[in-house]
Amino acid sequence: MRIITGSAKGMTLFSPKGDQVRPTTEMAKEGMFSSIQFDIEGARVLDLFSGSGQLGLEALSRGAAFAVFVDASQDSLNVTRQNVVKTGFTDRSRIIRSEYGEYIKNAGKQNEKFDIVFADPPYGKEIIGEIVKRLLKNGLLNDGAIVLCETDNGEVELEGAEGIESVKKYKYGKTFVYMVRIGS
Repeated sequence: MRIITGSAKGMTLFSPKGDQVRPTTEMAKEGMFSSIQFDIEGARVLDLFSGSGQLGLEALSRGAAFAVFVDASQDSLNVTRQNVVKTGFTDRSRIIRSEYGEYIKNAGKQNEKFDIVFADPPYGKEIIGEIVKRLLKNGLLNDGAIVLCETDNGEVELEGAEGIESVKKYKYGKTFVYMVRIGS
């Protein structure tokens, strides 16, 4: 697992031990970043279910202004912290231990806003639609924001989610990535 391009290009990242974390494949990561390459510069990024932090760190390496890494696992956050320090992005990062729903609720109360959100929950949870709806309901998304959701399921329920401009679905091996763009 490494940073593909930008200021930290080629840097190898630490990975959590065990099978609790499933890192995004290089093919899926390259596809995601290719689809948002013109939206990254200066963006505020939220990396939900951050695991190793590789998606938020890739965005920082490519010019994102700031990234918030959220995970409920202290082990994952320890690895994220190691990777943030290794890449030199400590001044442009915040690491938070929290369940995703609790974080979204609290961040909404603090009027936090993001331009890009990566959501990579554990496979089999079927919560992608719920995550997008919560982000919208709690006002965490700037106009034109992009939410990239990774899942093993080819179907995501977004009915009732107001403010969505478009939804695209990509398939990388066994992984599906949904790109949800919020209307401006």
